[in-house]
Order: sequence, then structure tokens, then C-alpha cells
Amino acid sequence: MTLEIDTGSGLMPAHVWEPAGGTGPGILLLQEIFGVSDYIKRRAVDLATLGYYVVAPEIYWRLDDAELDESAPDLLDQAIGLMQRLDWPTAVSDSVAALDYLRSRELGVGIVGFCFGGGLAFNVAAVSPPDALVSYYGSALPQLLELAPDVNAVSLHHFGDADDYLKPDAVDRIVAAVDRPENEIYRYPGAGHAFDNPMPAFHHAEASALAWSRTEVFLSRHLPTA
Repeated sequence: MTLEIDTGSGLMPAHVWEPAGGTGPGILLLQEIFGVSDYIKRRAVDLATLGYYVVAPEIYWRLDDAELDESAPDLLDQAIGLMQRLDWPTAVSDSVAALDYLRSRELGVGIVGFCFGGGLAFNVAAVSPPDALVSYYGSALPQLLELAPDVNAVSLHHFGDADDYLKPDAVDRIVAAVDRPENEIYRYPGAGHAFDNPMPAFHHAEASALAWSRTEVFLSRHLPTA
């Protein structure tokens, strides 16, 4: 199912997955740089199966030629090009509009973001606090640490120890900024950046399975569906 969310400056397309019962707490699912890809859609189904009402907005909706061919050999280059054209403050405000839509349902809201979306989720949480935040290897986090005091939602962070994009010293800085008694932070030996993505170039099966199981437990504790 799809819908359009009023951002105040246009209607943003978004994908929706409803739980079997038709209603449940809301999850704002924020994409990697590859957009609302087949992988993100599979994770949306996983979350809906847990009992959440999931919304994944098309963050690239304002850009021309934003369609990505997931089978193209230059997919990563295409995606990086799109991300570089994106206006970050507008992406934040668009995401807040999607979160407000979920919040209007009055059933609790969480944010789950991957890579690009992991950093975006952190920024959104700083300006419009959800009930829970899950960030997978948020690529923009090193540039957003000044917002850490404003991120009051209980949060879960996943990082790979073999991440070539977020080096160990960068992760150390992130951990120092977000480490609070109620938060959970995990580092996965041998896992690189985007280790949850099933593409062979990224996937680390053991880290992916363990991180997802921890995500399920975290959400059940802080954003219960029943």
C-alpha cells in the first residue's frame, strides 16, 4: 500500500505495511542510500510481522531522475550521486512529517534506519523525539554528534568492527556521545558497513541475524505491540 504525506511543501510518497491485526505502534523506516529497495521492503515486512504499522517514505522524492536500477553494475555510484544531491535539512523535515503522520495515530512511534537512514533517524530523533530509535551503522553520525544531548529517546546502535566507512575511532566517538545507561550499543567482529544488506558485497550473515534478533527484543521492550 502507498500513501502521500503532506510535508507542508508537497506530497511525499510513502510505502505502508500493516500488521495482521490492522493496527499497531508505528515504525518510521528510513532507507539506505539505495532508496526504498527490495531489501528495505523485506525489513518492512519483518517489522509488520512483529505487529508494527510501518511507513517507509521515499526520501529522494524531490530529486529528478531518482529511480535506481538495483541490477545495474554502477548501482552504488548512482546511489552516492543521489545522496550528494539531497538537501539534508529538507530530508530531516520530510522525515519528521512522516513521523508526525505516525504519531497522529496515537499508538506510539519508533524509528528504524539503515546506513544513510541510520544517521537521518538520529537527526530526526533530535528534533522530534520518538519512543524508541534503532540505528544501523549510521553513516552521518560522526557529523551529527553535537545533536546527541537532544536525542532523548532510548536507542539501539549497531556497528561492524570491520567497517571501512565508519572506522573504529569514529565509532569510538559515536559510542562516547550516545552511551547512556538505557541505550544499547553493539559492535560486531568481522562485519563491515551495511552488514545487514543481503547483497553479497555487504552481507555478514552472523552479524545480520544477531543484530536483528537484538532489534526485535529492543522494540518489544520499548515499543510493545500488545
